[in-house]
Amino acid sequence: MQFVPKQKNLSADQKQLLALFGELDGQNRDSLLAFAQFLASRADSAADTEDSSVQEPKPIERPGQESVVKAIKRLSATYYMLEREHLLDQTSSLMMSHVMQGRDAVSVIDELEVIFSEHYQRYLENQ
Repeated sequence: MQFVPKQKNLSADQKQLLALFGELDGQNRDSLLAFAQFLASRADSAADTEDSSVQEPKPIERPGQESVVKAIKRLSATYYMLEREHLLDQTSSLMMSHVMQGRDAVSVIDELEVIFSEHYQRYLENQ
């Protein structure tokens, strides 16, 4: 299935990413976009953490029905001060267990909340 029209002047990596995106269903496209936003936010996070004062989380209530993608966005916004590269491995592993292995979203989100909280505790210890 060709979802994205052919683009001129794209690098090989960009062409490959567009081709892969076109092969995904709606839910997996959302997951890929959320993951890309997560990676892109690392640069924003570096600018936010330049302030040496301790930053408090911005609590965002967990909705009753929430996708893993939205949970990652919510937790990233809540714990905006955390360096994303430290969360990347665990977050991506959980996302993949949900998407590829069909792991229950609620249990994945519960575990994501624990991971973000633990990383915040380490952040506090290092301040």
